[in-house]
Amino acid sequence: MHYPPQRPAPLDWVATPPPGPPAPASPRRFGPYLGPPSYRSTPRWGFPALAWRWPTSVAAAESTTSATEQVRTRGRLAMGALVALAIFSVLAAGAEAWRYVLLLSARTSALPRGTVAASDSLVVTSAFASVAFGIAAAALLLWWLVPARKAAQEIAGYASARPMWQVVVGVVVPGINLVVPGAVVAELEHAAMRKPGDERPSPSGLVRTWWIALAVGGVAFAVTVLWRLRDSVQAKADGVLISAATDLIAAAVAVLTVLVVLRISALLAPVDPDSVRLMRVISVDGAPAPELRTHRTPGAQR
Repeated sequence: MHYPPQRPAPLDWVATPPPGPPAPASPRRFGPYLGPPSYRSTPRWGFPALAWRWPTSVAAAESTTSATEQVRTRGRLAMGALVALAIFSVLAAGAEAWRYVLLLSARTSALPRGTVAASDSLVVTSAFASVAFGIAAAALLLWWLVPARKAAQEIAGYASARPMWQVVVGVVVPGINLVVPGAVVAELEHAAMRKPGDERPSPSGLVRTWWIALAVGGVAFAVTVLWRLRDSVQAKADGVLISAATDLIAAAVAVLTVLVVLRISALLAPVDPDSVRLMRVISVDGAPAPELRTHRTPGAQR
């Protein structure tokens, strides 16, 4: 049986305009103020229970921070150890002075056992604390010196001719540690001030004073150690005064070192005044008095 072929259904083409911009949103209508919001139960949303603080660099992310940021961070740690060294050095000098007064009093009368024990404890404790903070300060200063030299190289455009291992040896080895640290700091200050590399470094008055005080302190420490080897009674009494003077010189060196670190850090990592914001309101002048609300808005929900 033969079926005639079927014709396709006719197609109707409808032209539509392209989509245009979205229709503007209808203006939002604001109703009258009905008072503060009210909740059937205590809301569970809110800010985290953390104190607000400015973002700071942490030890885990220090590898990604710049050399200038490391100069600030490590410089603060070194200055903290130096301040503690100065405090305990002054305390040790006072303890030695008290011991010398007790030695003078012991020539004519017997001393109470408790007073002598307290004097000995103060001398030993302050001496050990001074030595401990001195070692910590030296290690932190070397740790601070690494990014400081790198930042100075980036600023000046040339590297120091003295590698870091020579600096460490010059600080650790007795004798040459009276000369090398001053030369290193003078070179660092020279580069931080963006002076040419072929010019001979000329240290500032602060660096020169610190250098001299450091050398005097090293000589005084050596004299104190050698004087302690003498056995006579007068030599031991004089050793107490020498120890007190050495402690005062150590405190002065610590204070001068803090000033040097502050100066070098300010040259390498200056603080932008525009980035400093006030953290509290000092005063408000000419502000109108606040309007007191004496009535409740009708229909306000509490």
